[in-house]
Amino acid sequence: MDELKRIDELRNILTKAGYEYYVLDKPTMTDYEYDMLMKELIELENKHQEYYSASSPTNRIGGEILTKFEKVTHVTPMMSLSDVFSLEELENFITKIKKDYEDASFICELKIDGLSVALEYEDGLLKRASTRGNGVIGEDITNNVKTIKSVPLSIDYKDKLEVRGEIFMPKASFNKLNKEKEANGEELFQNCRNAASGSIRQLDSKIVAKRNLDVFLYYYLGIVNSQEEALLKLKALGFKVNPYYKHFSNFNEIKEYVNYIESIRETLPYDIDGIVIKVNEMSLHDKIGYTVKVPKWATAYKFTPEEVLTRLEEVTFQVGRSGVITPVANFKPVMVAGSLVSKATLHNEDYIISKDLHEHDYIYVHKAGDVIPEVVRVELSKREPNSKMIQMIKNCPCCHMPLTRLEGEADYYCRNNNCQERVINSLIHFASKSAYDIDSLGDKLVRLLYEEGYLRNISDIFKLKNYEEELKSLPKLGAKSIENLLSAIENSKHNPLNLLLFGLGIPNVGAKAARLICEKFSTMDLLMNASKEELLNINEIGEITALEVINYFNNQTNRELILELKELGLRMDYPTMEVKQSFFTGKKVVITGTLSIDRKDVKKILMEHGALPVESVSKKTDIVIYGENAGSKLTKAKELGIRLMNEEEYKKALE
Repeated sequence: MDELKRIDELRNILTKAGYEYYVLDKPTMTDYEYDMLMKELIELENKHQEYYSASSPTNRIGGEILTKFEKVTHVTPMMSLSDVFSLEELENFITKIKKDYEDASFICELKIDGLSVALEYEDGLLKRASTRGNGVIGEDITNNVKTIKSVPLSIDYKDKLEVRGEIFMPKASFNKLNKEKEANGEELFQNCRNAASGSIRQLDSKIVAKRNLDVFLYYYLGIVNSQEEALLKLKALGFKVNPYYKHFSNFNEIKEYVNYIESIRETLPYDIDGIVIKVNEMSLHDKIGYTVKVPKWATAYKFTPEEVLTRLEEVTFQVGRSGVITPVANFKPVMVAGSLVSKATLHNEDYIISKDLHEHDYIYVHKAGDVIPEVVRVELSKREPNSKMIQMIKNCPCCHMPLTRLEGEADYYCRNNNCQERVINSLIHFASKSAYDIDSLGDKLVRLLYEEGYLRNISDIFKLKNYEEELKSLPKLGAKSIENLLSAIENSKHNPLNLLLFGLGIPNVGAKAARLICEKFSTMDLLMNASKEELLNINEIGEITALEVINYFNNQTNRELILELKELGLRMDYPTMEVKQSFFTGKKVVITGTLSIDRKDVKKILMEHGALPVESVSKKTDIVIYGENAGSKLTKAKELGIRLMNEEEYKKALE
């Protein structure tokens, strides 16, 4: 047989066998037969490299090693879900929807304990896979997802299509992995979710391939009339869909289903932490609506958390970026809901009093929502005689200044703006994923740079490039780490105004409030001169928040910081325009050299047309637009084979 025909035949045989084994769970050949055919295909493809195919089963083996994960902006935000923790809350959710939409029905699906993924297909081929990230910006994990055998590398669908689901690690894979880690004297994974998350973020895709991850798909971003139809379409296209989904019309039916799933939960070959309930009819979704973070037409019922008894060892006190003092319970480490925990927040003095918490008490701990450790109650029968109740401290544990508690508030505050812990935590907040999202600038590095004298305020972050050589001498910071950090800092300057506003840490201005404010005041100059009345005219902005914003910008030190950030090149506007679909939509574009128009204007035009302007050239860059005197970026783009466009070609592409 002709070798090229044999390659096609092997690809078809192995793709079909993989689908039957990993999606249908109905194997039609032995592992040995599969391995031998795969070996033959690899040898033939190596011999005929010109016959490469992106959909070949050999792409699941892995092999590409990345230096970092590129950022991805989701075309449609990946929203999280609201939670309910009792059948009563679930009934209220159902009743509220049925009151307004009597004909609404519901789809119940298992809430897989893993991590969300978005899969994008183009011309039938898997083009990109990305994490949820903060819901708007995730990370490109395509090479790693290709190693998951239940993810189809090609589908019978010629247009663009995005589907979403949950990557997870089966219990059998988890147990096997931990046995290997134990034999090698390595730290064990605590649960399947952590193992899946840690695996998918490996920079070496060969390691991911060995972890035997799996996926269930549940979200179809095409045109369908119902969630049930979406699941059927996913199955028809060859995606793996969890078989336990059910269609119901009322709460009593849903209640029976919840009780049944809870009874079989431990027998499932994967971890679940609840059940997702969605309105089945797509036509009702927009009518029912959304909050900023979650859809109102869906919720997640979370199973009752496991409670574990342990002994309180001490209570310590943390200083937040706003100066709030948070007591923390430190207890003897215990396994709770699959992971080892040793700390839980006690919130404030009133919380401690409500729990009647004494020194060295035995306490019950659970994970609220199966995630956050929480002290439930004290086991009074084990309390030591003459034990003293936990007392709130009177002075800051960092700067030792007296604490204050305002009338009507539960929290104590350190009012010293120069308190070291306050400054460090404000910098950590600014760089965090939910705020300005500076990749590589994590909590530990912020602390290190503060201790070494490089960081004292937000503007110092954007001056780190002046100390590139000095930074290389710091512990655990090599040349590549510094290069990645400085590149991430430069790229972050393009973040819209709402992320900057949230990152500044103005009291009562969270992510949602920052976005609402910036939708009204689209530039920093307009915002800095806004009146209290104008702020109060914004829906959901109350008097306290308005006053905090006014007070912040009336402070001369803060105004000087904003001016300095402007001079350092940070973006000071919020995009109010609708993104136009164009040739540039979704593409990462680097601009280099001198053009006839200002590069800032080019970036703005590109963003209006859906592009993602970035500063540095990498393998993930789609286009480099170059002008006169273009230097190293153009050279690197040529070496990597990236598409190049001069100014004239760029203008034609816009048209």
